[in-house]
Amino acid sequence: MGAEFGRRGQSRISQWLRGRRPKEDEAVPGEEREALLLAVAAAGMPIAPAAHPAGFRCSCERIGCPTPGQHPVSFAWQTQSTTDRAQIERWALADPEANFITATGMVHDVLDVPLAAGAEALERLLSEGIDVGPVAESGGDRMLFFTATRGTPEDEDEWWPCALDCHPETMDEHPGLRWHCRGSYVLLPPARLPGERDVRWLRGPEHPLPDPLTLLEALTDACARHVGDSYAEDAAPWPSRR
Repeated sequence: MGAEFGRRGQSRISQWLRGRRPKEDEAVPGEEREALLLAVAAAGMPIAPAAHPAGFRCSCERIGCPTPGQHPVSFAWQTQSTTDRAQIERWALADPEANFITATGMVHDVLDVPLAAGAEALERLLSEGIDVGPVAESGGDRMLFFTATRGTPEDEDEWWPCALDCHPETMDEHPGLRWHCRGSYVLLPPARLPGERDVRWLRGPEHPLPDPLTLLEALTDACARHVGDSYAEDAAPWPSRR
């Protein structure tokens, strides 16, 4: 696919994304929020509570929190993460404002790309009839593609550690791509971020998780077109945000 397709695809998906923006101060109702979280758990993806914005600060009350509203509540989030319905309901009831994270690398991975690159790749993948799993928009500047994991937790000698701001190969070959696998996490929709930003589903967790390798070519091609030298210079290591 050439640059012309990318521009057309970006335009259509960008219009779609703008049309899905919430109105100012719109919040997801409690019952809908809980249903969305339980749908993720039903798909087998483990979740755990996270912080949320509290005015101009983070609910964790850490002075100068570098990732307000974007980190787990507990340092034990990996072992705390669960798909147990009763536990998730207790968490949601205990703190109606809490965000949630999902721990990657056990059941699923997440390919995390800049929004413009993700919009182009999503258009390409759908037009080619490729099965795309759940997809979320995060913070108005990233797109998250949920896939089956490439890790093998049953064999501790052969799992892929999270490479964060790269790939499994090199940053030069995969500019702007973050591969969240074993030892990583992402925020789940619905989540609120500082500055009236949010995390929301574009394609929900009812879609089966694809093999990440079926999406990788389209995502890396799009990243190569949309991510310039300035990204490598300016981007902060995950989970810090620009």
